Amino acid sequence: MQEWMIAMLALSIMLIVRDMAKTILSGKGRRMEEAFPLYESHPQKEKVEKYAESFQKLADTFYGMPYRKDYLSSGQVEQILKDTGENVCTRCYQQELCWRENQQQMCTWAGELIRAVEEGDPQKLQSAKTQWMSVCGRFTQYYDRLLENFQREKQRLIWDNQMIEGRLAVAQQLAEISRLMEMVARDLYDISQPDPDFLESLTRSLKKRHIVLKTAWVMDKAEGRRQIFLTMRARSGQCISVSEVSQILSGEYGTPMTAAGDGRRVLNGEFHTVRFTEDVSYQMLYGVARLTKEQEKVSGDNYACRQEEEGRFVMCLSDGMGSGAEACRESEIVVELLEQFLESGFSQETAARMVNTALVLKGQEGMFSTVDICAVDLYTGICDFLKAGAAATFIKRDHWVEAISSESLAAGLMQQPDFETSSRKLYHGDYVIMMTDGVLDALPVEREEETMKEIIMDVHEEAPKDISRGILERVLGYSDYCAKDDMTVLVAGMWRK
Repeated sequence: MQEWMIAMLALSIMLIVRDMAKTILSGKGRRMEEAFPLYESHPQKEKVEKYAESFQKLADTFYGMPYRKDYLSSGQVEQILKDTGENVCTRCYQQELCWRENQQQMCTWAGELIRAVEEGDPQKLQSAKTQWMSVCGRFTQYYDRLLENFQREKQRLIWDNQMIEGRLAVAQQLAEISRLMEMVARDLYDISQPDPDFLESLTRSLKKRHIVLKTAWVMDKAEGRRQIFLTMRARSGQCISVSEVSQILSGEYGTPMTAAGDGRRVLNGEFHTVRFTEDVSYQMLYGVARLTKEQEKVSGDNYACRQEEEGRFVMCLSDGMGSGAEACRESEIVVELLEQFLESGFSQETAARMVNTALVLKGQEGMFSTVDICAVDLYTGICDFLKAGAAATFIKRDHWVEAISSESLAAGLMQQPDFETSSRKLYHGDYVIMMTDGVLDALPVEREEETMKEIIMDVHEEAPKDISRGILERVLGYSDYCAKDDMTVLVAGMWRK
């Protein structure tokens, strides 16, 4: 419980850092020139970097603690022998013979007996028992007491491992917080004033449209994508659309620019700071078709699709184990947590690991769900996939279909899961098709993926919604139009803007 509370505290700190960064970078609450003064060494950057270093050191401290153990230590074995001997052998008339004259042999046999019990090998266990029974007249009492002490030490080992895994989970979160702080510091350092010629030309162009420009700041991102902050107002009591400013800025900058989704949409007579970013090269449209298992009222599948501020379109799909309301709650938790972590700036793999940690630490038996993430960079078209126990994902392009499969386990089953990741380049007109196990399981055994490829090629609709419906209708034909499990087909198409 203490480890879980620490983990939630770390997550809370991370969310505060994210909100702080958003507040700083959006210019809300104070003027941009006050938030980002020009220094050779930015004081705010240095402060955030120190915070990042502190969190990383704290993470290293957790990483430096003992790692999990699969077997009892020699010290625990000695403790078992000591406690068993005190309860059984001290009242035995052969104690002097066994534990003084033949001490070394008895210790060796006792250790072999404990290791045989621990490994669970029937042959080794029977051999160890035979050795003891040949010399010990009270073997039954000794063995029963030894098992009691073994179970006690084994339970302690399990508890210790749970604590260790909790510390590792906290260490991962702290390290990720450190990474986010470093990213914020880098963004602060990249703030600068625009080129004077560009600023003068932009001021004239805005003035012609009755817009007064007060200040302008430029932030160059590590990926080479520029953000421009303009503090401005409309003249003569007018109301001017921010999209019109985007068009003027695009003409002056020479690259399509668009206002950030969390900012203002209309300028009035008061000064406001608006953030503009380089417009993405692609856009994604998606559609979904779903069917609930026969005799169930609620689907155990959940999904989410969203376009993030950094020009990334993310799709998450999760299939809760089983069906009905309980499975729905499990997959809903997974999807909501993934959305929160990805929105906060975590990488896909880190977000998935933190969700896995949440499910494991929750401690509820059977609490596990599949994780299927697809994230598309709308600037480059690069698509990153991450899977944990999820069904295959398909990419349709012109006259061929590619399957991206996974053999990893679902989230919540293991403390340290191995997620399967891959990347593909998408082009104009490509479709990404995600689905849950219930869809593929309805197809002929051992030919699921090949059959699905044929089905996808047989669907000629263009709208993602129609494609998802067409796929689900054809799949139902293989199962006599009876849904033996929850079915979800999520389709997203990419087009150049």
